[in-house]
Amino acid sequence: VQLQASGGGLVQTGGSLRLSCAASGRTFSTYNVAWFRQAPGKEREFVAAIRRNGGFKYDADSVKGRFTISRDNAKNMVYLQMDTLKPEDTAVYYCAAGAHTILSQMRRMEGYDYWGQGTQVTVSS
Repeated sequence: VQLQASGGGLVQTGGSLRLSCAASGRTFSTYNVAWFRQAPGKEREFVAAIRRNGGFKYDADSVKGRFTISRDNAKNMVYLQMDTLKPEDTAVYYCAAGAHTILSQMRRMEGYDYWGQGTQVTVSS
């Protein structure tokens, strides 16, 4: 599967952005999908994930209550709605997909086999 992330940009503190991840392939509904982010000089970190049928979602504590992950399998799309953005949310955001992600791997990079290119999110103070 190939992934294409988009929707990043420059926004002020407290603003919102919606990231999109477009996937190729007719079997997208069989993949678990996650968003990770990487700020300059820092390691890539987990943001949010959603199981293949959309029934279970996982959030990092740092974004809980502010970010919402969703998916539309009919359109091969995953979204990350980001509200109440903070300067510390500034990073390159990546979407990733895994066909065999076990529960303990949902928040870890090792659970995902396919990665899209990143999209830059910059939150100004």
